[in-house]
This record gives sequence, structure tokens and C-alpha cells, in this order.
Amino acid sequence: MDSSTTIIFTVGTILVTGLVIWAINRSSGQNKILRDKIFNSAFPNEWEAILEKNFKLYRKLPDELRLRLNSYVNVFMAEKSFEACGGLEELTEEMCVTIAGQACLLLLNGRCGFYDALRTVLIYPDMYSGKSSINDDGTVGGGGTRLGESWGSGTVILSWVHTLRGPAIASDGKNVVLHEFAHQLDQKDGSADGAPLLGFTDEHRDWAKSFEAAYERHGERYRRGKKLVIDAYGATNPAEFFAVSTETFFEKPKKLKERYPKVYGHLKSFYSMDPLSW
Repeated sequence: MDSSTTIIFTVGTILVTGLVIWAINRSSGQNKILRDKIFNSAFPNEWEAILEKNFKLYRKLPDELRLRLNSYVNVFMAEKSFEACGGLEELTEEMCVTIAGQACLLLLNGRCGFYDALRTVLIYPDMYSGKSSINDDGTVGGGGTRLGESWGSGTVILSWVHTLRGPAIASDGKNVVLHEFAHQLDQKDGSADGAPLLGFTDEHRDWAKSFEAAYERHGERYRRGKKLVIDAYGATNPAEFFAVSTETFFEKPKKLKERYPKVYGHLKSFYSMDPLSW
């Protein structure tokens, strides 16, 4: 290949690369415009009625947070797909909105995107069976009957019965939707390790130290048969401790702050919310 051919080839490569980048940026810009339009669109009255009925925390939210949650639900409903599994006879709008409302509660800090890696939510009628395993990212997958799972590959799996049961008792610290979508946030940086977006802001500099100490204390209390504030499942590994702590933060905030004040403080900062004030 002579020098002139090399120059032509190089220029051609640059032009093609430039066109690809232009196309991607143009598409990205168009997607943002569409997303902003959806985000700011009116929230259907039927959806609000569904959340009022199925999501008790929604009723307690201050007006500003509720309106912001509605906007995130608009985007979630437009961008994510839902699939019925395991003999679920009918996939309803109520199911999708109920899941979206709970999931989007974790996004109201405005710094975690829109679960951009998530593509599909699989819904089973009740608990389902799965093979026992520890995923590469540290989350627990499968193992007898399951209530839900979060996959870093773009899928969340949920039991519809437990999707309803979690928010129905809004003070027991158990909510499978909050749990699995906390994993989605944790997986955003590549692995679920109990430190979502660690270092994203200065206030999380001592996140690892605080959570590690609380995790060890929680595990010790569990092994000794002591009364727990955070569900025992949180003793599995740091990723599960973060997910269960998120459930507890929203459903048992007073008890979490009393037992693990630093954990509460970090979650309050991370989610930019204080459930104790509602």
C-alpha cells in the first residue's frame, strides 16, 4: 500500500467514525428530548389511583416528591418492557404501575439516571423456583423459591404477590421491589458490592467504613440470635446488606437511625430524602 492509498484509507476511516459518532450523538439528543417530554407530561389519574391503593408510602410523600415520582414513573412506563412469566394469566396496567412507582422512589435524588441498563421486568404470579448460586457481582441468585432477583444484564424478576405484600405493610422493613431495584443502583458501576456510586459525591467518602462496621455488627447480632432491625438476609453479604438497609430506611426509618445512625445518614444523603420527616 503506497502513501497516497494510506492517506485515503485513513481519511475514509476518520469520516466513517465521525459519521457514526454524529449519528450516535444525534440519536442521543433526540432520545433526551423525547424523554424530557415524557418526564414532563401529565400523570394519568388512573395511575395515581393505583399508587394510592397499592403503595402506602406514596400517600405519605410530600407533594414535591410525589410530583417528581410521577414524572419518573412516566419515563419508566414508556421505556421499560414487562413480561408475564410462570403462568401469570394476565399482565395488567396495575401491575406495571405498582412496580414502577416503588422502583422510581429510589431515583428521586436525580443523580442515578432512569435505570438506564434495565430493559425488562419479568413478573411471576407468586414465588418461583431457581437454582442456587452467588452471582459474580455478589448478589444471591436462585436457591429454592424466590421472591425476586436483579440481574446486571438488564432484567429484574418479581413475584406479583410479594410486590403487593411489601408496600401493604409499610412498617415491617420488607419490600421486594425496593430491594431488587436497590441492587440495580448498586450494579450501576459494574458490580453489586454494597457501595452504589461510591465516590460519586464527597459525602460518601466514609461510606465503605460505615457500612462495613454496620454489616459486621448486624451479622454478629444475627449469629447470636439477637433482635434485628435489619432483616436477617442482610447478613448474607455487603450487597444484600445495602439492599435490605434500603428497605429498612424507607419502612422503619426511626429504628434504623437508632441502631445504625451512620447508615441512616448515608442513605438519607444518597437518596436525598428523610422518611422520618414524612
